[in-house]
Amino acid sequence: MIALHSNSRIPDQPTSLAASTAASLRLNGVEKTFGSNRVLRGVDLDIDPGSFVAIIGKSGCGKSTLLRILMGLEEPSAGRMEFVDHAGETVSPNARIVFQEPRLLPWRTVLENVIVGLGANTGADGAELMALQALKAVQLSEKAGDWPSRLSGGQRQRVALARALVSHPGFLALDEPLGALDALTRISMQQLLGRVWREQGFTAVLVTHDVAEAVYLADRVIVLEDGYIKRDVKVPFPHPRAHGSRDLAEIESELLAAILGHN
Repeated sequence: MIALHSNSRIPDQPTSLAASTAASLRLNGVEKTFGSNRVLRGVDLDIDPGSFVAIIGKSGCGKSTLLRILMGLEEPSAGRMEFVDHAGETVSPNARIVFQEPRLLPWRTVLENVIVGLGANTGADGAELMALQALKAVQLSEKAGDWPSRLSGGQRQRVALARALVSHPGFLALDEPLGALDALTRISMQQLLGRVWREQGFTAVLVTHDVAEAVYLADRVIVLEDGYIKRDVKVPFPHPRAHGSRDLAEIESELLAAILGHN
C-alpha cells in the first residue's frame, strides 16, 4: 500500500490539472462488421480539438462500437480513423476512457487507484502529487486514503474520472459513465464533468442514452441509427448551462423525435 506522506498536501496552484494538447479526430467511411452483422456503415465525422461531442441513439445502433474504435479497442473493418494535430499531421494522442463501471482495484486505496492511471513511468513522489491533484479536481481529496468499498457509487465514479485525468489526456472517451447513478448524483456528476472539461480543454466524446445529459454537456450531439449518422445537431449555448432550461429542452425534443423516428 502507498501511504500518504505526513507532509503530503494538495498544492494550491494550479487549481486544475493541465491537459495535453487537445486532439482532433477524422473518420472517413468507417465501417465495422461482426460476421454478417454490419454495425457501422460508412461513418464520416470530424471532431474539433477541445470540443465535447455526445453520441446517442437506440440500443444496438453502434454507439459503443464507435467509441471503442476511437480508443483503438476495436479495428474498423473498413475506412480510416485518425487523430490529427493543428497542422493536419497524424498524431497519437494521450487518450483515456471512463466506463460505466468504475473498475477500481478493491485492494488499493483511492490514491493508489488514481496512481494506476499514470503507468510505471512516474516516480513515487511525483505520482502521488499528481494523483492528489487529480482527486482535488474531482472534489475527492479527503478520500485519498480510503478503500473503494467505503465510497458511494458517485464517489467511486469520481475516482475513475480522476484516474483518467491524472495523465493529462488530450482525448477522453466516456462510455455511459453516469448510467448507474441515481438522478441527483448523476446531475452533480454532470456538473463536475462539465467543469473539469472546461478547465482542462481536452477533446471529449460521450456515449449516453440520456438525451438531456447529452444536450447539457455537449457542443454537438450525434444521433446514430443502424450504423449511420442520422443527425448532427449543434448545441449553441455557452457553458455552464442550467438543467431544465427552455432552450435545452427544445433541442432535447428535436433529438428525441429523431431517435424515435418522428422526423
